[in-house]
Amino acid sequence: MQSLKILLLGAAIGLATALPAAASSSAWYNSEGGKVRLVTTGKPDDAGRIQGVLDIALKPGWKTYWRDPGDAGVPPQLDISASTNIAEARLSFPAPQRHDDGYGKWAGYDYPVSLPVVFTLSAAKDPAVIDADIFLGICETICIPVQTRLTVDPASDPDNADDAALVKAGFTALPSPARPDFGINVLPGDHETLIVEASFPGDPQAADFFVAGERDYMFGSPVRSEKDGKLIFTVPILDRPSTTPTDGGLHYTLTSSAGAVEGLLPFP
Repeated sequence: MQSLKILLLGAAIGLATALPAAASSSAWYNSEGGKVRLVTTGKPDDAGRIQGVLDIALKPGWKTYWRDPGDAGVPPQLDISASTNIAEARLSFPAPQRHDDGYGKWAGYDYPVSLPVVFTLSAAKDPAVIDADIFLGICETICIPVQTRLTVDPASDPDNADDAALVKAGFTALPSPARPDFGINVLPGDHETLIVEASFPGDPQAADFFVAGERDYMFGSPVRSEKDGKLIFTVPILDRPSTTPTDGGLHYTLTSSAGAVEGLLPFP
């Protein structure tokens, strides 16, 4: 998406607050291109975790971004610092599609999507209230930032079957963990190039590789090639940190006609 076309005017959008709903979900926040809410299962598990989804109901023709939005997009962000008894919120992402809008290529969704999130309580047995500041971009011919606070009291309706079913469906839609017959193998590259060999079931023409630019990495669009009957993705490294991180890795998703898997690859 063209950065000059992203509307970041606070007067146009502002920070809106959605009132709590009488369920284990927030009220909907409406914007020009769709609406968004938080839905939870209500009850924490024994470890003090509550599952939920950031439910994004896009209008026809509108799109939103994956965890890596490209060079000018707005990735979904969720800040729970104003919450009560919530220590962490971790977003996950279904397999994206690759889009080309004429200004650039990027990864995201052109259909309503639910992004799974796990809320971890600070004290597992104590009450919690989720006050989540949400920021994401939704796009038609221009991109509009959606900025709001969504509030959920998980204990207000802890046995809501509809909410629980929506959350379960969101987690079920996530990519499976990568495995030897469906995943990637990192090949030798250089300071400016990430090269991976992909293994997957299904039609090679349907396969695609997505890597998230995190920890100050930025990647270009993968280039496909074939070597010894194997599908190779060569990814330009457009920017990188001055020092290569030694902990963790980069999130990737590999898609094929048989589904999708995800994993972490070492920092190049």
